[in-house]
Amino acid sequence: MKDVILLEGIEVPAALGVSKAERQMRRPVHIDLELGFDLSRSGRSDRLADTLDYGDIYRTVEEVAGTRENRLVEALAERIAAALLSRHPVEWCTITVRKLAPVAGTLRHAGVRITRSRGG
Repeated sequence: MKDVILLEGIEVPAALGVSKAERQMRRPVHIDLELGFDLSRSGRSDRLADTLDYGDIYRTVEEVAGTRENRLVEALAERIAAALLSRHPVEWCTITVRKLAPVAGTLRHAGVRITRSRGG
């Protein structure tokens, strides 16, 4: 399948960081999603029922990011991928998570990008 839904620039607060103090600050993270989903049916029908509801996807990401502390962006990305694959009919997902200004100095963000699919 080559169809992809893009949801880019999601910003949600997350308890993310190596130190307890950093996790308690609940700073925003930026998340981009690429979701593998067959768009041919919705392209023909022009009906929301035939595609993914972006609001539902957003709420899944928001819930995952906001309900548990994570030390690493890698862990947060894995949890988001697992939730999307288990709750929504996507074939695969690529998740990019960026933590803003993670160290002192000139570094805008650090992050990871992972791709996961059903059954592997």
